Amino acid sequence: MTSRVVSLSVVLLTVAGTAPAQTIPIQTVPLVPADQFEIFPSSALAMGGVSIAVPDTLHDPFVNPAKGVRLRAARLFSSPTVYSVSHDAGAGRTLPVGVFSTAGTWYGGLALALQQVDASDVNSSSLNTPSARDTAFILTGPLAPGAQDLSPGPQSHGNALTFAMIGKELPASGLSIGGSISWGKLRAIDGVDLLYPGSTRVDQSGEKFDARLGLLKEWAGDRSLEAVVLHDRFRMTHDVTFVDAFWDPSTQQFLQRPRLEHNRDFTQRWGLQVKYERPLTASGWRIGWLATANRTSQPNAPTTDLLNIPQDPGHAAAFELGVGVSRTYGPSLFGVDVVYQPIWSSTWAEAATPTATSRGDTIPVGGRTVDNGFHFSNALFRMGVSREIVRSLTKTAALQLGLVVRAVHYNLAQRDFVDGATRHLEESWLEWTPTWGLSVRFPELELRYRGRMTHGTDRLVATPNQFFGVASPTAVGFFPPPAVSPTLDGVHVVTHQFSVSLPLH
Repeated sequence: MTSRVVSLSVVLLTVAGTAPAQTIPIQTVPLVPADQFEIFPSSALAMGGVSIAVPDTLHDPFVNPAKGVRLRAARLFSSPTVYSVSHDAGAGRTLPVGVFSTAGTWYGGLALALQQVDASDVNSSSLNTPSARDTAFILTGPLAPGAQDLSPGPQSHGNALTFAMIGKELPASGLSIGGSISWGKLRAIDGVDLLYPGSTRVDQSGEKFDARLGLLKEWAGDRSLEAVVLHDRFRMTHDVTFVDAFWDPSTQQFLQRPRLEHNRDFTQRWGLQVKYERPLTASGWRIGWLATANRTSQPNAPTTDLLNIPQDPGHAAAFELGVGVSRTYGPSLFGVDVVYQPIWSSTWAEAATPTATSRGDTIPVGGRTVDNGFHFSNALFRMGVSREIVRSLTKTAALQLGLVVRAVHYNLAQRDFVDGATRHLEESWLEWTPTWGLSVRFPELELRYRGRMTHGTDRLVATPNQFFGVASPTAVGFFPPPAVSPTLDGVHVVTHQFSVSLPLH
């Protein structure tokens, strides 16, 4: 695939997997967001993720804690989840265990999860990464005297995740209010290792935090209004070790010495979503509307030689307007969501040293050298169906199928204060995600399986000549010079989840 413009938003994508409902992803290249954090049980995700007019009783409390009131009974659940990216570009496994409980008008939940994330296989020829003979000059030279012996980092890293929720029902008013907190200690985010080609090892450490306050109002006639306010923070550190070759006059030979880069990735977001549902007709049709707003800022972004992304500040304002319809007809359930996402994002580069412009002026330290303005007009289409294929007094079995289509389109206006130039760019692509699932319900437990496969997305690869000598960016902004242009290669990601839910009474 050809090179594409890369911005701060690409780094935002590395945490896209952490973004549940009410958070709007922003990306300027189709880097695949693996389902690293889609770990909790759900019926609607197997139906393409339709959610505006389709209830998802077990999954909804993780989205809006006020909707935990609909569980009605205590439950114990577990949902082992695995994903893999084609071309050996990453994989992961997660084992969550949780419980929901009620006590009068109060309800709450607690979940814990252990996760293992595998780095990409850089020796995979399908990723088009350099072979050993391509990099023999760097990899076989002796280490400089006194340099520590470097070895690749572990192939897999572990993360720990927690979730807690509490809420209360106010029966006289039809209101429910709830709050939730989730926190994760992270040692690996899927795909980050591919941002640093040519490195000896990449050590990640950090955390993610998400807090939500939800409200649910229900009226007679199966009408409901819900709102949720959220704040999340994502903070990671990347310690990247490179091995640089240099000529040593005293020994008259090329030697190697390690170089450590310390990169920070910090993102925070405020969000608000309001949704209203009601029956449309007496024949089983429902309709729902939603509106979402996000305000995202990223004061720190990793600097990578391949992408030429400086540590620039940036912020984005993202909105979402959607409508969904569903119909229950006997043993069948059908749902459709249509969502429009207008987004405005700005990033800017600042001079670390006095910089001369093309007109002979000097931009002082801290002065802006590049302004980037993005305008997105994204669209999201979700469709799904569920059909009971077995129904008796002792068990019920249902089959789910779905499809998600995401269209990304944006315009970039870049103003370069050094060259005194203004550039414009337009980009677009489509992502397709078929989904499928099977559920079996017995009086004493409920079993579910769901799967999904995302197409139309990429992973970063590099050409062999990028691995010789010391790589250092020579241009500021988001139009990398040809010698270090990123290359994208098409991949797909497959996710499987098996879940079990047991009532405790």
